[in-house]
Amino acid sequence: MTLTEESFHGALLPTSGVAKADMDGTREKEEAPRQSEMRTGAVVPRRRAVGRLIMHSMAMFGREFCYAVEAAFVTPVLLSVGLPKNLYSLVWLISPILGFVLQPVVGSASDHCTCSWGRRRPYILGLGIIMLLGMALYLNGDVMISAFIHEREKQRMWAIIITMLGVVLFDFAADFVDGPIKAYLFDVCSHQDKEKGLHYHALFTGLGGALGYLTGAMDWGQTILGYTLASEFQVIFFFAALVFIISLTLHLCSIPEVPLRYENEEAKFLLEVTEPHKYNSIEEEIKNGYLKSTCTEIKAAAKPGKCMVASRTEEKRKMTLKSLLKTLLSMPSHYRWLCVSHLFGWMAFLSNMLFFTDFMGQVVYHGNPYAPHNSTLYLTYKTGVEMGCWGLCINAISSSVYSYLQKVLLPYIGLKGLYFIGYLFFGLGTGLIGLFPNVYSTLALCSLFGVMSSTLYTVPFHLIAEYHREEESLKLQEGEQAREHRRGKGIDCAALTCMVQLAQIILGVGLGLLVSVAGSAVTVISASTVALIGCCFVAFCIRYVD
Repeated sequence: MTLTEESFHGALLPTSGVAKADMDGTREKEEAPRQSEMRTGAVVPRRRAVGRLIMHSMAMFGREFCYAVEAAFVTPVLLSVGLPKNLYSLVWLISPILGFVLQPVVGSASDHCTCSWGRRRPYILGLGIIMLLGMALYLNGDVMISAFIHEREKQRMWAIIITMLGVVLFDFAADFVDGPIKAYLFDVCSHQDKEKGLHYHALFTGLGGALGYLTGAMDWGQTILGYTLASEFQVIFFFAALVFIISLTLHLCSIPEVPLRYENEEAKFLLEVTEPHKYNSIEEEIKNGYLKSTCTEIKAAAKPGKCMVASRTEEKRKMTLKSLLKTLLSMPSHYRWLCVSHLFGWMAFLSNMLFFTDFMGQVVYHGNPYAPHNSTLYLTYKTGVEMGCWGLCINAISSSVYSYLQKVLLPYIGLKGLYFIGYLFFGLGTGLIGLFPNVYSTLALCSLFGVMSSTLYTVPFHLIAEYHREEESLKLQEGEQAREHRRGKGIDCAALTCMVQLAQIILGVGLGLLVSVAGSAVTVISASTVALIGCCFVAFCIRYVD
């Protein structure tokens, strides 16, 4: 029995209205871009409404809000529980080391997840729960331990342990969740919507950070919540948890995912033998079971051994540690150079941001954090730290503004121009701050930090999307073997996100020693130097897709 396209269309569609739909010129024009994509063998998701993309971006808003709370309060919390100074580096190094080792594992596992809810959302939900748990422990650990242990020495010891555990869990999950969120966006959006989605991600990242820093800057001790709850830390936890739960819920309900088993079987089969005029209804047909049964019957009639072969192929594609390492080591050179460039960018950005408030207190305001707490030098230092927090707030706001400007600039200067400008402006800004440490000029130049932040959150992932789009367009020429072994979006996003953890490890080991020897001024100078080196890398080593 021979299966023709006409017989397949007859099985899928009612006979009435089909000819009319095919003859509709307007419909043909609308479907023309999809048809060109379908000829390449790529599954093209439908266009998403702006509201859906905004809902998808809310995860970045909640995540950055919690990050800002951590940046403002984690040091005071660690000091309040009596953490010894020699354990500070341990707290900041455990999470990035775990992230660097396990991030590709999670990314690859999500590529192969067959959960009926989708590939990415189960991991995002699990990491979100770990974030909440970590935040609850480091902001409320002292109070929790006081309720169960009354002996002072044991109370102090367990408070330190619980607080350290909370910081590690929070950083671990907050760093991890970025990769699945980006892969989720790439899975469910068309190429145009991926661009818009990344810009919305950067916009809401900046807004979340700004709101988080403003929340931390307020004196909650004199409010009703401050009197009701045990401490200011609990008030901050209440707001952070509320914002994050709402944001995560909106994100998970934003865009439905097609489960992997349907994506590999029904959608792939449709691309091989159908025209695209029925593509938009794939998700609905999957939900009511019609498409699954129809495709199963037709595949059995057309190619009796195909389902069995597909099943064996899926078994071969199951993730193993060996296949994961092979995928990472065999990474194409343009992916590898992009990861190195991303590493330079995050090293420059973090070396400035981690010590910026200390730089403001010691270098700009000429204070001394080691002076007696009632002395003028210490109070001056504290004023500088508070001003540094306002500088970080300016950075977050400028990141949101620049994420919008990126959409305007992209058609004129392209991804290469955006990438280069981000590194160049940040390198020049931090260099000027280091050479001329003035209060007003420093606050003004903080706006350039936001340019770098927005660039790091959008352009590298935009390039990943371009690379995958290019690979999809070559699948038809390369054949079935290439389709079986193509790289997953999850592991590539995870490899890129790993560079954040690697930057933290390098800075945690090296920059602390430099600061203890040369002072905080070395942080902005080193940030400027690394960013300007990154400029050269972005200009000459990164491959841009035309």
